[in-house]
Amino acid sequence: MAEQTTGTGHRAEYRIEDLAHHSGATVRTIRAYQDRGLLPRPERRGRSNVYGDAHLARLRQIADLLDRGYTLASIKELLEAWDSGRGLGGVLGLVAEVDGPWTDEKADRISRADLDLKFGGEPDEAAVEEAVELGVLERIPGRDDEFLVPSPQELAVAAELHAAGVPLHAIAGHLRELRVQVEHIASRFLEFTTEHVFQRYLEHQPPTDADAAEAAALVRRLRPLAQQTVDAELARAMRTFATRHLQQHLGAALPPPTHSGDVPVALPVHTIDVVRSLVGAEGISVFIATAAEREVHARTLDALAAKRSETPAVDQVP
Repeated sequence: MAEQTTGTGHRAEYRIEDLAHHSGATVRTIRAYQDRGLLPRPERRGRSNVYGDAHLARLRQIADLLDRGYTLASIKELLEAWDSGRGLGGVLGLVAEVDGPWTDEKADRISRADLDLKFGGEPDEAAVEEAVELGVLERIPGRDDEFLVPSPQELAVAAELHAAGVPLHAIAGHLRELRVQVEHIASRFLEFTTEHVFQRYLEHQPPTDADAAEAAALVRRLRPLAQQTVDAELARAMRTFATRHLQQHLGAALPPPTHSGDVPVALPVHTIDVVRSLVGAEGISVFIATAAEREVHARTLDALAAKRSETPAVDQVP
């Protein structure tokens, strides 16, 4: 590395090998970044290429964005925005907010001995491999006797199910199925919030610092809503289906469930459309409820009349 004195002070100058050493990138990577337009061309001085602090700063920016999960194509767009006078601070803040933890749960570690003990005491290599594949366990480099547990709660649930008699392969299969459904819920929630909340912040690519900062604040506010909604709906569904499930298995041994509020009922779309055409959208629920009550009353009267006609006549004594 050489230094050149200018009228304003000292400016660092690097050969490509020196730049690679200070930035942590390889010479081949630096040249590839230049070819893709991610890194400005060096200054040509005689037969040598000279790099400066701006090149070193740019390489560190690229490395930071790669660590955050950006692709090289998206990094190029961000850096072009930076070069045109729009900062990356807001965008990186938004990325950090989205990449942050979506749960208060902390990862833990478990030894292989404790893991075997938690699941009955017998080693099961196939089950361990499947748990690693699912991400329930993560291997720790250089440690064959210990695992990282990203979600101790998830592992504890699996242990309780196994203790209750559920085979490990069935637990893994259930988790795979559950993940598909939960990922669908997460995708729908993101589509919903993007359409109704975040769309206005995504009009500029990349968004301005002000828009990105405001979007990051909204992410913090909306972060717990998805889990709260799923928790509430899961509790409702479990209450409904668990009662129905027990009734199916125990027959009349259980009293019918009591409802303190409205009960959702699935109706054909055609029926809803016909009722809407008769009474308007605001009168659908009242019309259907009234019609159902009228039918119940009619059937009750019919049943009473039928019962009366089946009762033998009693001779009256004059």
